[in-house]
Amino acid sequence: MARYTSVARALHWIIAILILGNLFFGFAHDALPKDWAVMPVHKSIGLTVLALTLLRIVWRLTHPAPPLPAAMPAWEKGAAHVTHIVFYALMLILPLSGWIMSSAGTRPLNWFFLFDVPKFAVGKEDAIVGLSRGAHSLLPWLWVALILLHVGAALRHHFMLKDDVLRRML
Repeated sequence: MARYTSVARALHWIIAILILGNLFFGFAHDALPKDWAVMPVHKSIGLTVLALTLLRIVWRLTHPAPPLPAAMPAWEKGAAHVTHIVFYALMLILPLSGWIMSSAGTRPLNWFFLFDVPKFAVGKEDAIVGLSRGAHSLLPWLWVALILLHVGAALRHHFMLKDDVLRRML
């Protein structure tokens, strides 16, 4: 069985856990206790996802994915590729849009309270900030839908089709 490299698998699962946690923090931050410093942690996780995604893209370009099963229909292979492209886009767009929004604010931007992160030279009135705000409020819902689709497809392959698609990433 062809598998992803150990680095690719580690990046996949670390980024997946960070994204799930950050989606939770993003959706639930108003309901969580104020003294939890949810938003600074949310921002730090987002920056971490961005950095790891850049590393993951470099790794993926230099270490191709194992081939999908030959018996898999072409439409399903196409859907898998499109889904992965959208995942990569979201792993870049959402952290960048959050960074842009934070850059327009007055609060410091730091990484897990360890060091300051430079801000972009933008103001609240800039169009890019408005675009970022819109993307940052809408795209997480797309992400949740794609995650459910992705997990559902992986489980379908494992339990119903009984192929190696899921095992390649385990």
